Amino acid sequence: MRRSSLLEFLGPLVALGLIVLVVAVTTPTFLSAQNFNNVALQAAVLAVVALGSTAVILTGGIDLTPGSMIALLTMCLAVMMKLNGYPIWVSILGVLGLGALFGAVNGFLVAFVRIPAFIVTLAGLSAYKGFALTIGPGAPIFSLPGGFENIFYGSLLGIPLPLYYVLALYALGTVVLNHTRFGRELYAVGGNEAAAVLTGIKVRRVRLMAFLIAGLCAGIAAVLLAARLNSGSPNYGDLIELQAIAAAVVGGASLAGGRGHVINTLVGVLIIVVVQNGLNLNAVSTSLQSISIGLIILLAVGVDIWRGSLVRTVITRKSRLARRNNTLPEGSTA
Repeated sequence: MRRSSLLEFLGPLVALGLIVLVVAVTTPTFLSAQNFNNVALQAAVLAVVALGSTAVILTGGIDLTPGSMIALLTMCLAVMMKLNGYPIWVSILGVLGLGALFGAVNGFLVAFVRIPAFIVTLAGLSAYKGFALTIGPGAPIFSLPGGFENIFYGSLLGIPLPLYYVLALYALGTVVLNHTRFGRELYAVGGNEAAAVLTGIKVRRVRLMAFLIAGLCAGIAAVLLAARLNSGSPNYGDLIELQAIAAAVVGGASLAGGRGHVINTLVGVLIIVVVQNGLNLNAVSTSLQSISIGLIILLAVGVDIWRGSLVRTVITRKSRLARRNNTLPEGSTA
């Protein structure tokens, strides 16, 4: 188990190192302090969404709603703060509560109504986007109350605040997965649902909680994105759910469930953001950047599938070799 975890962590880390090396060689400005600061800020929102996506993926599910949910939640935040005059922290808590509620709705439909996660979240992707267009004026709301931007652009000891948020959330995720019963239940449900039921795990509750966590993470990401752009818009968050899923899979999570870790997901986030940053610094067009992200997703899913097939092949061959050796007479040779 320890060797497996180490290898699963080193693989994405080595890939990140190679990508950083290539980008640094081709783009001298990549290694500047200002660019590193930009990379950290760009990674913050995606990292939060990817954390929630990892929780769902560990149970063998998938969530396609974070992008549309972020659009809706930024509009709700802007309406509460600018049009209704609510205080900043009241508005933020309201948005986080709405995010958790939306995630719980997704989880209820998947776990208790037994509609496949892909169908539920695909419908949610469209529905949340539609609701975003009906909130307030149905158009972006700019210039949110003063001081709100500091949530994203503020710093402590010279380090941007979003980096603290991400580190705190991922530290909490690591503790939950490694040292709590709920973390073990997430892996159990995704690894073998039938066995999880037989051991007394409440599978429906675990699935519901996974989606609730994903919704809460979308709420946090919505607050960060609104603070970054000082506005709310029904156009925010487009395709971020695909990047989040790609980050988790690039980091070693299996779409079949039961395997993955939040630290690996963070490495996957950095891989995607560094690739995008390198393409931006080299003035690559937006269309080609979208193609590159699509290829990363395709490659990540392909590796996930091939890895499973390769492991099964190796195990089968080892079993056959062991049986063959056991049947050989003592002192004989193959």
